[in-house]
Amino acid sequence: MKKIKASELIINPDGTIFHLHLKPENLAENIILVGDPGRVQLVSSFFDNIECTSENREFVSATGTFRGKRITALSTGIGTDNIDIVVNELDALVNIDLETRTIKEEHTALNIIRIGTSGALQGDIPVNSYVASKRAIGFDGLLNFYAGREKFADVDFEKSFKEHTGWNPLLTSPYVVESDQALFNKIVGNDMVSGVTISAPGFYGPQGRELRLPTVDPDLNDKIETFRFNGMKITNYEMECSAIYGLSHLLGHHALTICAIIANRVTREANENYKPVIKNLVQTVLERIVM
Repeated sequence: MKKIKASELIINPDGTIFHLHLKPENLAENIILVGDPGRVQLVSSFFDNIECTSENREFVSATGTFRGKRITALSTGIGTDNIDIVVNELDALVNIDLETRTIKEEHTALNIIRIGTSGALQGDIPVNSYVASKRAIGFDGLLNFYAGREKFADVDFEKSFKEHTGWNPLLTSPYVVESDQALFNKIVGNDMVSGVTISAPGFYGPQGRELRLPTVDPDLNDKIETFRFNGMKITNYEMECSAIYGLSHLLGHHALTICAIIANRVTREANENYKPVIKNLVQTVLERIVM
């Protein structure tokens, strides 16, 4: 068996994986990802008990049970670069023997659900609603660094989107990936909007916000709003979903993202007091995981 070199898979002296500071036994197969480290405490406040916690930089985790089902809550921080760390290390915890540095013969598939906040890109999606990402468009380019991305990407969608927007060749080429269908069917209900989510590599320019710096295409959000592909329209911006979906497909895991809409970029409405909305979403997702 091929042994993964120490420079490629870094293990801490206490046996935990490099960034997440977790051992395999600390991880549940059902994982809720949140961006904000403080939100881990919100998720774990619903647990019946907490087995273990860890904290390193923005990566905070708590593993426990909710109505008898084992769940890990883990914060990722902001951005798809952090998702590259998180999903690869989660996979390593279950599919690589950390002692021998070899890939296990038996594959373990994780259920990875991101709960986050987002901005709507359609005027008919109200603030405080929930959007479940049926598909994700990555403006970040992360998946393009991995072999086999065409196997899971919707190339026709990508081509149509680039043609509609007159995509600037200086920007990274967008990729389009789907959520896990079974997980989507289990968690998403009539109280949620099914949508297509853009994951942007920044909060300001990459999402069309201008403070002191102009953007390279000031009309991009208008083009996004009017884009349609096989009856689908783009519903919202956030910053992590595409990498979660893309890496999960490549590594054989199940992934879903559900975001609370805290601002609408079309109507210019926003809700700064969105914490109760997030709390309700967390409880809803947990209850549907154990159904």
